[in-house]
Amino acid sequence: MTAPDALKVESLGKKFGDFTAVEDVSFAVRPGEVFGFLGPNGAGKTTTIKILTGLLAPSSGGATVAGYDVAQAPEEVRARIGYMSQLFSLYPDLTVEENIAFFGGLYGVTGKRREARRDWVLEMARLEDRRKQLVRDLSLGWKQRLALGCAVLHEPPILFLDEPTSGVDPLSRRSFWDLIAELAAGGTTILVTTHYMEEAEYCDRLALMNRGRLIALDSPEEIRTMLDAPLLEVESSSSIAALEVIEEAEGVVRASLFGRAIHAVVGSAGEGERSIRAALRKAGIDVGSIRPIDPSLEDVFVSLIEASGGVAHD
Repeated sequence: MTAPDALKVESLGKKFGDFTAVEDVSFAVRPGEVFGFLGPNGAGKTTTIKILTGLLAPSSGGATVAGYDVAQAPEEVRARIGYMSQLFSLYPDLTVEENIAFFGGLYGVTGKRREARRDWVLEMARLEDRRKQLVRDLSLGWKQRLALGCAVLHEPPILFLDEPTSGVDPLSRRSFWDLIAELAAGGTTILVTTHYMEEAEYCDRLALMNRGRLIALDSPEEIRTMLDAPLLEVESSSSIAALEVIEEAEGVVRASLFGRAIHAVVGSAGEGERSIRAALRKAGIDVGSIRPIDPSLEDVFVSLIEASGGVAHD
């Protein structure tokens, strides 16, 4: 028998006056899945998460989390989830151990269970020798691990992570994702928002939102196949100037800057290369290499967002 979905969203919508923040969004998350939620600023991710965590009521449609309706039973939902934001929600003037005790009381974790969970957090976060240290004196990486431990003190079946690695160094990010994998392997369902494309690769499935709507939903491997047009990587002596020229070159569907190179989606690889090379030479820009490449997740996301109307601006 198939286990019920840990989280299910059906035709979800949210309006603020005349503004539609979320429109007709549907998806389901399986138990133990690491589900990535991505999109540019203003895409509707944060509004959706606020609805799923019982902080906002939907305007239309609905959702269930851990079997409870988010609109009808928000308190039941909040009792069964953990939440961690990029601000970590820790108390800087309390020690590591005092923060754990505070969140234990907040979640109703008491007695022997609180002691056991405290010891687990200290070991998981590698903070046994820092338990008496004020949180304000911890590095960002230590704070991140402590915040994760506090978010799962009550062993919630579902964990929401909202940009949890923002501003953290790459080594700490990788270590944090090892912890996420361990939690998922133990059965915790995890929904995570991130701006880092390399982190999206760690997710079992990804949902991409733009302008309030869901525009892609699949595994990272399948999403990479959604860009079926040829992709060229162009290296030149002046990337910014070259980008302006390439965007207007014949046969170029769209072009974007990726580091010091330019990725250009073209109708035909051969004709696109000739057109780009000729346009750059005419503009007096030295051409380095032009070569076909396989699309990255970022390439696909840029193309999908542009195809769905581009990034919304205030």
